[in-house]
Amino acid sequence: MSAVLRHTLMPQLAALRECRDAKSLRASPRFRQIEPDVRRLLDAVVTYEPPLPASMPVRRHLRAVAWNIERGARLDDVVAALTTHPDLRDADLYLLTELDFGMARSGNRDVPGEIARRLNLRGAFAPCYLNLDKGSGLERSIAAENEFGLHGNALFSRGPIEAIETIRLPNGRDKLLGRERRIGSQRVVVATLQTPIGPVRAASIHLDAHSSRGHRRRQMRCILDRLDAVPALPTLIGGDWNTSTHNTQRACWSIIGFWARVAIGVRYCLRAHYPHPDRFFERRLFRMLERRGYDYRRLNEPGGCTLHHCILAEADRSNLRDWLPEWCLAYVEWALRPFGGICSLKLDWVAARGLRAVTDGPLGPPRVVQGLRRASSDGDARSRISDHDPIVVELAM
Repeated sequence: MSAVLRHTLMPQLAALRECRDAKSLRASPRFRQIEPDVRRLLDAVVTYEPPLPASMPVRRHLRAVAWNIERGARLDDVVAALTTHPDLRDADLYLLTELDFGMARSGNRDVPGEIARRLNLRGAFAPCYLNLDKGSGLERSIAAENEFGLHGNALFSRGPIEAIETIRLPNGRDKLLGRERRIGSQRVVVATLQTPIGPVRAASIHLDAHSSRGHRRRQMRCILDRLDAVPALPTLIGGDWNTSTHNTQRACWSIIGFWARVAIGVRYCLRAHYPHPDRFFERRLFRMLERRGYDYRRLNEPGGCTLHHCILAEADRSNLRDWLPEWCLAYVEWALRPFGGICSLKLDWVAARGLRAVTDGPLGPPRVVQGLRRASSDGDARSRISDHDPIVVELAM
Protein backbone atom coordinates (compact mmCIF):
# COMPACT_ATOMS: atom_id res chain seq x y z
CA MET A 1 0.00 0.00 0.00
CA SER A 2 1.11 3.54 -0.72
CA ALA A 3 3.07 5.01 2.18
CA VAL A 4 1.59 8.44 1.39
CA LEU A 5 -1.90 7.29 2.42
CA ARG A 6 -1.04 5.09 5.39
CA HIS A 7 -1.96 6.68 8.72
CA THR A 8 -2.81 5.94 12.35
CA LEU A 9 -5.88 8.16 12.71
CA MET A 10 -8.59 5.48 12.85
CA PRO A 11 -8.99 5.44 16.68
CA GLN A 12 -9.42 9.24 16.69
CA LEU A 13 -11.86 9.05 13.77
CA ALA A 14 -13.97 6.50 15.63
CA ALA A 15 -14.28 8.96 18.50
CA LEU A 16 -15.48 11.67 16.10
CA ARG A 17 -18.62 9.69 15.21
CA GLU A 18 -20.37 11.52 18.03
CA CYS A 19 -20.20 14.75 15.99
CA ARG A 20 -23.66 15.45 14.58
CA ASP A 21 -22.62 17.61 11.63
CA ALA A 22 -19.68 19.44 10.04
CA LYS A 23 -20.10 22.39 12.41
CA SER A 24 -19.75 20.24 15.52
CA LEU A 25 -16.82 18.43 13.88
CA ARG A 26 -14.94 21.69 13.33
CA ALA A 27 -15.65 22.67 16.95
CA SER A 28 -14.28 19.39 18.32
CA PRO A 29 -10.90 19.76 20.08
CA ARG A 30 -10.07 16.20 19.04
CA PHE A 31 -10.60 17.05 15.36
CA ARG A 32 -8.61 20.29 15.59
CA GLN A 33 -5.73 18.24 16.93
CA ILE A 34 -5.68 15.85 13.96
CA GLU A 35 -6.96 18.26 11.28
CA PRO A 36 -3.50 18.90 9.72
CA ASP A 37 -3.04 15.15 9.22
CA VAL A 38 -6.55 14.83 7.78
CA ARG A 39 -5.90 17.67 5.33
CA ARG A 40 -2.59 16.13 4.33
CA LEU A 41 -4.35 12.88 3.42
CA LEU A 42 -7.15 14.59 1.50
CA ASP A 43 -4.72 16.81 -0.40
CA ALA A 44 -2.53 13.88 -1.46
CA VAL A 45 -2.19 12.58 -5.01
CA VAL A 46 -0.65 9.14 -5.45
CA THR A 47 1.03 8.38 -8.77
CA TYR A 48 1.92 4.99 -10.23
CA GLU A 49 4.66 3.98 -12.63
CA PRO A 50 4.76 0.41 -14.04
CA PRO A 51 7.89 -1.64 -13.31
CA LEU A 52 7.89 -2.71 -16.97
CA PRO A 53 7.24 -0.54 -20.03
CA ALA A 54 3.50 -0.51 -20.71
CA SER A 55 2.54 -2.19 -23.96
CA MET A 56 1.06 0.29 -26.43
CA PRO A 57 -1.42 -1.20 -28.92
CA VAL A 58 -0.77 -0.06 -32.46
CA ARG A 59 -3.80 1.99 -33.46
CA ARG A 60 -4.66 5.32 -35.02
CA HIS A 61 -7.27 6.19 -32.40
CA LEU A 62 -7.49 6.80 -28.66
CA ARG A 63 -9.66 4.25 -26.84
CA ALA A 64 -11.06 5.46 -23.53
CA VAL A 65 -13.09 3.68 -20.85
CA ALA A 66 -15.06 5.37 -18.04
CA TRP A 67 -16.32 3.17 -15.22
CA ASN A 68 -17.64 3.55 -11.68
CA ILE A 69 -16.30 0.33 -10.16
CA GLU A 70 -18.43 0.50 -6.97
CA ARG A 71 -15.63 0.87 -4.43
CA GLY A 72 -13.61 -1.90 -6.08
CA ALA A 73 -15.49 -4.30 -3.81
CA ARG A 74 -15.15 -7.02 -6.48
CA LEU A 75 -11.66 -6.00 -7.52
CA ASP A 76 -10.54 -9.34 -8.97
CA ASP A 77 -13.55 -9.36 -11.29
CA VAL A 78 -12.93 -5.72 -12.26
CA VAL A 79 -9.33 -6.55 -13.18
CA ALA A 80 -10.45 -9.64 -15.11
CA ALA A 81 -12.94 -7.57 -17.11
CA LEU A 82 -10.36 -4.88 -17.87
CA THR A 83 -7.85 -7.46 -19.07
CA THR A 84 -10.08 -9.88 -20.99
CA HIS A 85 -13.18 -8.12 -22.32
CA PRO A 86 -12.58 -7.22 -25.99
CA ASP A 87 -14.06 -3.71 -25.58
CA LEU A 88 -12.19 -2.91 -22.35
CA ARG A 89 -8.79 -4.54 -22.61
CA ASP A 90 -5.86 -2.61 -24.07
CA ALA A 91 -7.60 0.76 -23.76
CA ASP A 92 -5.27 3.74 -23.77
CA LEU A 93 -7.08 5.52 -20.94
CA TYR A 94 -9.24 4.43 -18.01
CA LEU A 95 -11.29 7.04 -16.12
CA LEU A 96 -12.28 5.17 -12.95
CA THR A 97 -14.43 6.42 -10.09
CA GLU A 98 -15.21 5.01 -6.63
CA LEU A 99 -11.92 3.38 -5.61
CA ASP A 100 -11.26 2.44 -1.97
CA PHE A 101 -8.03 2.46 -0.03
CA GLY A 102 -8.20 0.48 3.20
CA MET A 103 -12.01 0.19 3.44
CA ALA A 104 -13.61 -2.89 5.01
CA ARG A 105 -16.29 -3.08 2.30
CA SER A 106 -13.58 -3.76 -0.32
CA GLY A 107 -11.46 -6.07 1.81
CA ASN A 108 -9.17 -3.29 3.08
CA ARG A 109 -7.30 -3.44 -0.22
CA ASP A 110 -5.39 -0.74 -2.08
CA VAL A 111 -7.76 -0.72 -5.05
CA PRO A 112 -5.99 1.90 -7.24
CA GLY A 113 -2.56 0.47 -6.48
CA GLU A 114 -3.61 -3.05 -7.39
CA ILE A 115 -5.21 -1.91 -10.65
CA ALA A 116 -2.04 -0.04 -11.64
CA ARG A 117 0.17 -3.01 -10.76
CA ARG A 118 -1.93 -5.79 -12.23
CA LEU A 119 -2.68 -3.94 -15.48
CA ASN A 120 0.87 -2.52 -15.68
CA LEU A 121 -0.41 1.05 -16.08
CA ARG A 122 0.65 4.53 -15.16
CA GLY A 123 -1.89 6.31 -13.03
CA ALA A 124 -2.95 8.91 -10.49
CA PHE A 125 -5.31 8.52 -7.52
CA ALA A 126 -6.81 11.31 -5.41
CA PRO A 127 -8.62 10.50 -2.15
CA CYS A 128 -11.87 12.40 -1.75
CA TYR A 129 -13.15 11.19 1.61
CA LEU A 130 -11.89 9.97 4.94
CA ASN A 131 -14.73 7.78 6.17
CA LEU A 132 -15.97 7.71 9.74
CA ASP A 133 -18.24 4.75 8.95
CA LYS A 134 -18.02 1.59 6.88
CA GLY A 135 -20.26 2.90 4.09
CA SER A 136 -23.90 2.82 3.01
CA GLY A 137 -26.59 0.17 2.84
CA LEU A 138 -25.38 -3.36 3.50
CA GLU A 139 -21.80 -2.12 3.78
CA ARG A 140 -22.56 -1.04 7.36
CA SER A 141 -23.06 -4.67 8.43
CA ILE A 142 -19.60 -5.89 7.34
CA ALA A 143 -17.80 -7.49 10.29
CA ALA A 144 -14.34 -6.06 9.60
CA GLU A 145 -13.21 -2.51 10.43
CA ASN A 146 -11.73 0.09 8.10
CA GLU A 147 -7.94 0.05 8.09
CA PHE A 148 -7.37 3.48 6.48
CA GLY A 149 -10.90 4.55 5.46
CA LEU A 150 -10.06 6.41 2.23
CA HIS A 151 -12.10 6.62 -0.97
CA GLY A 152 -11.50 8.52 -4.22
CA ASN A 153 -11.15 8.71 -7.99
CA ALA A 154 -8.36 7.85 -10.45
CA LEU A 155 -7.18 7.74 -14.02
CA PHE A 156 -4.81 5.25 -15.64
CA SER A 157 -2.91 5.43 -18.91
CA ARG A 158 -0.61 3.28 -21.03
CA GLY A 159 1.36 6.33 -22.10
CA PRO A 160 3.27 8.88 -20.02
CA ILE A 161 1.29 11.12 -17.65
CA GLU A 162 2.23 14.72 -16.97
CA ALA A 163 0.86 17.84 -15.26
CA ILE A 164 -1.29 15.95 -12.75
CA GLU A 165 -3.63 18.09 -10.67
CA THR A 166 -6.93 17.79 -8.85
CA ILE A 167 -10.02 19.96 -8.72
CA ARG A 168 -11.80 19.98 -5.38
CA LEU A 169 -15.57 20.26 -5.86
CA PRO A 170 -17.94 22.03 -3.44
CA ASN A 171 -20.21 19.91 -1.30
CA GLY A 172 -23.92 20.27 -1.81
CA ARG A 173 -24.82 18.89 1.60
CA ASP A 174 -23.17 18.22 4.94
CA LYS A 175 -21.33 14.91 4.54
CA LEU A 176 -21.80 14.11 8.23
CA LEU A 177 -25.61 14.27 8.11
CA GLY A 178 -26.25 11.12 6.06
CA ARG A 179 -25.88 7.49 6.96
CA GLU A 180 -22.49 7.35 5.26
CA ARG A 181 -20.54 9.88 7.35
CA ARG A 182 -17.26 11.17 5.95
CA ILE A 183 -14.86 14.11 5.85
CA GLY A 184 -13.94 15.67 2.50
CA SER A 185 -15.47 16.34 -0.90
CA GLN A 186 -15.35 15.02 -4.45
CA ARG A 187 -12.12 15.60 -6.37
CA VAL A 188 -11.52 15.47 -10.10
CA VAL A 189 -8.22 13.96 -11.29
CA VAL A 190 -6.78 15.84 -14.27
CA ALA A 191 -3.65 14.99 -16.25
CA THR A 192 -2.00 15.44 -19.64
CA LEU A 193 -1.44 12.12 -21.40
CA GLN A 194 0.73 11.04 -24.29
CA THR A 195 -1.60 8.97 -26.48
CA PRO A 196 -1.57 7.36 -29.94
CA ILE A 197 -3.13 10.55 -31.34
CA GLY A 198 -0.88 13.00 -29.46
CA PRO A 199 -1.16 14.92 -26.17
CA VAL A 200 -4.61 14.87 -24.60
CA ARG A 201 -5.84 16.34 -21.35
CA ALA A 202 -8.17 13.99 -19.44
CA ALA A 203 -10.33 14.44 -16.36
CA SER A 204 -11.90 11.67 -14.24
CA ILE A 205 -15.14 13.08 -12.80
CA HIS A 206 -17.57 11.96 -10.11
CA LEU A 207 -20.35 14.45 -9.35
CA ASP A 208 -22.22 14.17 -6.07
CA ALA A 209 -24.94 11.52 -5.84
CA HIS A 210 -26.97 13.12 -3.04
CA SER A 211 -27.34 16.46 -4.76
CA SER A 212 -29.70 18.68 -6.70
CA ARG A 213 -29.59 19.22 -10.45
CA GLY A 214 -28.38 22.76 -9.78
CA HIS A 215 -25.56 21.51 -7.58
CA ARG A 216 -24.39 19.00 -10.18
CA ARG A 217 -24.36 21.86 -12.65
CA ARG A 218 -22.30 24.03 -10.27
CA GLN A 219 -19.80 21.22 -9.82
CA MET A 220 -19.46 20.81 -13.57
CA ARG A 221 -18.98 24.56 -13.96
CA CYS A 222 -16.07 24.40 -11.48
CA ILE A 223 -14.45 21.72 -13.63
CA LEU A 224 -14.94 23.57 -16.91
CA ASP A 225 -13.68 26.86 -15.45
CA ARG A 226 -10.45 25.19 -14.35
CA LEU A 227 -9.96 23.44 -17.69
CA ASP A 228 -10.47 26.78 -19.47
CA ALA A 229 -7.74 28.34 -17.30
CA VAL A 230 -4.91 26.03 -18.44
CA PRO A 231 -3.17 25.93 -21.87
CA ALA A 232 -5.50 24.60 -24.55
CA LEU A 233 -5.27 20.93 -25.48
CA PRO A 234 -7.73 18.39 -26.86
CA THR A 235 -9.68 17.49 -23.72
CA LEU A 236 -11.71 14.45 -22.64
CA ILE A 237 -13.84 14.43 -19.50
CA GLY A 238 -15.69 11.37 -18.29
CA GLY A 239 -17.06 9.45 -15.35
CA ASP A 240 -20.12 9.21 -13.15
CA TRP A 241 -22.11 12.45 -13.42
CA ASN A 242 -25.07 11.12 -11.39
CA THR A 243 -27.61 12.56 -13.83
CA SER A 244 -30.47 10.77 -12.11
CA THR A 245 -32.91 13.62 -12.94
CA HIS A 246 -33.74 13.72 -9.20
CA ASN A 247 -32.97 16.19 -6.42
CA THR A 248 -31.63 13.92 -3.68
CA GLN A 249 -30.03 16.66 -1.60
CA ARG A 250 -32.69 16.29 1.08
CA ALA A 251 -35.20 13.56 1.87
CA CYS A 252 -38.19 15.86 1.39
CA TRP A 253 -37.09 16.80 -2.13
CA SER A 254 -36.46 13.14 -2.96
CA ILE A 255 -40.01 12.25 -1.96
CA ILE A 256 -41.50 15.20 -3.89
CA GLY A 257 -39.49 14.23 -6.96
CA PHE A 258 -40.59 10.64 -6.59
CA TRP A 259 -44.28 11.59 -6.64
CA ALA A 260 -43.72 14.01 -9.53
CA ARG A 261 -42.46 11.11 -11.61
CA VAL A 262 -45.37 8.98 -10.51
CA ALA A 263 -47.63 11.73 -11.89
CA ILE A 264 -45.65 11.83 -15.14
CA GLY A 265 -46.03 8.08 -15.46
CA VAL A 266 -43.66 5.28 -14.53
CA ARG A 267 -43.48 3.78 -18.02
CA TYR A 268 -42.86 7.19 -19.59
CA CYS A 269 -40.06 8.04 -17.13
CA LEU A 270 -38.38 4.68 -17.69
CA ARG A 271 -38.54 5.14 -21.46
CA ALA A 272 -38.11 8.89 -22.04
CA HIS A 273 -36.51 10.55 -19.01
CA TYR A 274 -34.08 8.22 -17.23
CA PRO A 275 -32.26 7.08 -20.41
CA HIS A 276 -32.19 10.67 -21.77
CA PRO A 277 -31.63 13.05 -18.83
CA ASP A 278 -30.10 15.63 -21.20
CA ARG A 279 -33.44 16.18 -22.92
CA PHE A 280 -35.36 17.68 -20.01
CA PHE A 281 -34.49 17.38 -16.31
CA GLU A 282 -30.69 17.75 -16.68
CA ARG A 283 -30.66 19.71 -19.93
CA ARG A 284 -29.07 22.84 -18.42
CA LEU A 285 -25.94 20.89 -17.48
CA PHE A 286 -25.58 19.51 -21.00
CA ARG A 287 -26.35 22.83 -22.69
CA MET A 288 -23.58 24.38 -20.58
CA LEU A 289 -21.16 21.73 -21.86
CA GLU A 290 -22.06 22.51 -25.44
CA ARG A 291 -21.70 26.25 -24.92
CA ARG A 292 -18.17 25.57 -23.65
CA GLY A 293 -17.36 23.67 -26.84
CA TYR A 294 -17.76 20.09 -25.55
CA ASP A 295 -19.48 17.42 -27.62
CA TYR A 296 -21.30 14.69 -25.74
CA ARG A 297 -24.03 13.71 -28.22
CA ARG A 298 -21.74 11.79 -30.57
CA LEU A 299 -19.56 10.33 -27.79
CA ASN A 300 -22.22 8.32 -25.93
CA GLU A 301 -24.60 5.54 -26.88
CA PRO A 302 -28.03 7.23 -27.23
CA GLY A 303 -30.25 6.05 -24.40
CA GLY A 304 -27.56 3.68 -23.12
CA CYS A 305 -28.31 3.33 -19.41
CA THR A 306 -25.40 2.58 -17.10
CA LEU A 307 -27.05 1.83 -13.75
CA HIS A 308 -29.86 -0.67 -13.20
CA HIS A 309 -31.58 -0.54 -9.83
CA CYS A 310 -33.23 -3.83 -8.93
CA ILE A 311 -35.81 -3.06 -6.24
CA LEU A 312 -36.04 -6.79 -5.47
CA ALA A 313 -32.30 -7.03 -4.65
CA GLU A 314 -31.55 -6.38 -0.99
CA ALA A 315 -28.32 -4.47 -1.76
CA ASP A 316 -30.12 -1.99 -4.03
CA ARG A 317 -33.10 -1.71 -1.70
CA SER A 318 -30.80 -1.06 1.26
CA ASN A 319 -29.05 1.77 -0.60
CA LEU A 320 -32.39 3.33 -1.59
CA ARG A 321 -33.46 3.27 2.08
CA ASP A 322 -30.73 5.85 2.72
CA TRP A 323 -32.81 8.48 0.90
CA LEU A 324 -36.38 7.11 0.53
CA PRO A 325 -38.71 5.91 3.33
CA GLU A 326 -39.96 2.33 3.32
CA TRP A 327 -43.47 3.27 2.19
CA CYS A 328 -41.99 4.83 -0.96
CA LEU A 329 -40.01 1.68 -1.62
CA ALA A 330 -43.17 -0.43 -1.34
CA TYR A 331 -44.81 1.70 -4.02
CA VAL A 332 -41.67 1.58 -6.20
CA GLU A 333 -41.71 -2.21 -5.97
CA TRP A 334 -45.36 -2.28 -7.05
CA ALA A 335 -44.80 0.24 -9.89
CA LEU A 336 -41.76 -1.64 -11.25
CA ARG A 337 -43.39 -5.08 -11.11
CA PRO A 338 -44.31 -4.98 -14.85
CA PHE A 339 -40.62 -4.23 -15.60
CA GLY A 340 -39.09 -7.05 -13.58
CA GLY A 341 -38.34 -4.72 -10.68
CA ILE A 342 -35.63 -2.94 -12.73
CA CYS A 343 -35.20 0.82 -13.09
CA SER A 344 -32.36 1.83 -15.45
CA LEU A 345 -30.71 5.27 -15.50
CA LYS A 346 -28.08 7.02 -17.62
CA LEU A 347 -25.53 8.31 -15.08
CA ASP A 348 -22.15 7.88 -16.80
CA TRP A 349 -20.91 10.05 -19.66
CA VAL A 350 -17.92 11.23 -21.64
CA ALA A 351 -17.57 14.58 -23.42
CA ALA A 352 -14.73 16.06 -25.43
CA ARG A 353 -13.44 19.29 -26.90
CA GLY A 354 -11.02 19.12 -29.82
CA LEU A 355 -11.70 15.39 -30.28
CA ARG A 356 -14.27 13.49 -32.32
CA ALA A 357 -15.80 10.06 -31.92
CA VAL A 358 -14.68 7.34 -34.34
CA THR A 359 -17.57 5.13 -35.41
CA ASP A 360 -15.92 3.07 -38.14
CA GLY A 361 -12.92 1.83 -36.13
CA PRO A 362 -12.41 -1.62 -34.57
CA LEU A 363 -14.68 -0.74 -31.64
CA GLY A 364 -17.50 0.72 -33.69
CA PRO A 365 -19.76 3.44 -32.25
CA PRO A 366 -19.46 4.50 -28.60
CA ARG A 367 -21.21 2.01 -26.38
CA VAL A 368 -22.21 0.92 -22.91
CA VAL A 369 -20.67 -2.44 -22.04
CA GLN A 370 -23.57 -4.24 -20.39
CA GLY A 371 -23.95 -7.64 -18.80
CA LEU A 372 -20.61 -7.90 -16.97
CA ARG A 373 -20.96 -10.59 -14.33
CA ARG A 374 -18.70 -12.26 -11.81
CA ALA A 375 -16.99 -15.51 -12.76
CA SER A 376 -19.46 -17.41 -10.54
CA SER A 377 -22.43 -15.54 -12.00
CA ASP A 378 -25.86 -16.86 -11.15
CA GLY A 379 -27.72 -14.21 -13.13
CA ASP A 380 -29.06 -12.03 -10.31
CA ALA A 381 -28.01 -8.57 -9.10
CA ARG A 382 -25.54 -10.02 -6.59
CA SER A 383 -23.40 -11.33 -9.44
CA ARG A 384 -22.73 -7.87 -10.91
CA ILE A 385 -19.13 -6.74 -10.98
CA SER A 386 -20.29 -3.19 -10.27
CA ASP A 387 -23.62 -1.42 -9.94
CA HIS A 388 -22.54 0.68 -12.96
CA ASP A 389 -21.75 -0.46 -16.49
CA PRO A 390 -18.60 0.88 -18.16
CA ILE A 391 -18.74 3.09 -21.24
CA VAL A 392 -16.14 3.01 -24.03
CA VAL A 393 -15.36 5.30 -26.96
CA GLU A 394 -12.69 5.64 -29.64
CA LEU A 395 -11.51 9.15 -30.47
CA ALA A 396 -9.48 10.98 -33.05
CA MET A 397 -8.33 14.58 -33.54
